[in-house]
Amino acid sequence: MKKILRDTTITLAHGSGGSAMRDLIDCLFVQNFDNPTLALLEDQARIDLASLANLGDRLAFTTDSFVVDPLFFPGSDIGALAINGTVNDLAVSGARPLYLTCSVILEEGLPVATLQRVIQSMKTAAGAAGVQIVTGDTKVVPRGSVDKLFINTAGIGVIPVGVTPMANQIQPGDVVLVNGPIGNHGTAILIARGELALDTAIASDCQPLNGLVQAILDVCPGVRAMRDATRGGLATVLNEFAVTAQVGIRLEEAALPIQQEVAGVCELLGLDPLYLANEGKLVVVAAAADAARVLAVMQAHPAGQDSRMIGEVVATPPGLVLLKTTFGTERIVDMLVGDQLPRIC
Repeated sequence: MKKILRDTTITLAHGSGGSAMRDLIDCLFVQNFDNPTLALLEDQARIDLASLANLGDRLAFTTDSFVVDPLFFPGSDIGALAINGTVNDLAVSGARPLYLTCSVILEEGLPVATLQRVIQSMKTAAGAAGVQIVTGDTKVVPRGSVDKLFINTAGIGVIPVGVTPMANQIQPGDVVLVNGPIGNHGTAILIARGELALDTAIASDCQPLNGLVQAILDVCPGVRAMRDATRGGLATVLNEFAVTAQVGIRLEEAALPIQQEVAGVCELLGLDPLYLANEGKLVVVAAAADAARVLAVMQAHPAGQDSRMIGEVVATPPGLVLLKTTFGTERIVDMLVGDQLPRIC
């Protein structure tokens, strides 16, 4: 029989380890994340090694914390962000994401309806990504000790034999691709905070990328490198690639996919979309001989319909990213010292 949580706000009792906490876990987390592993309610999830070994020869393991403000924003919310962010970190290693954890830190006084909405979003996002949330933890802290709700998710996946996308494999002559418009997430969060008198239809690009990654690996298991461009945006990812591989990367400004609304907000506020956060953008580096095939399969996938080739890898200058502007000049795209916007994910 389905249990119902009678409380309307989170209290310190919900983190005490007693019956109030058990009711919270049963009514919200277990009923929404329902799966046989979680239902055992042990202090750990037990995963059959033989089933993992059938999928590949290495584990990918990652963790991430989410403190985005506000909790809900155009196109997504902290719940879906927590799932997709961890799924994508696994996927870009070439892994098939399988199992996630969910740990939450709740502020005393948080409406239970808010938590329920976040958990429902996590359930929907996990289903769309094909992963299970199999274990977790709940803590409650006094008012003012945390801002409403923070989430930590960790995840494991399995990397198939022969799949090794890594930045140190990038070589001169390779091609750089991205799966669609950049900067939408950062812009959507900025506007959602209500500190600016702006009215736009910009929505976060938050989405799982594991299906798109799998489509790429199906046609090109030897793809050089992949990375999701989150905090620090496209510029940070490409700088990390250039430094790791000790190559140069040349971008074409005219090829960069940037929505007109995002470009307008950036121009108004003096921001650079190259550095704005994304939550559903995949940066791919492929050998020149594979690039057209990879681009075609990306454009055929729902998460990559607006994919483009945006640049190339060159031998010099090593460790630098350069942008050829629409005026025909060239400028260095350096790595920022800090993020343009705090609490973006």
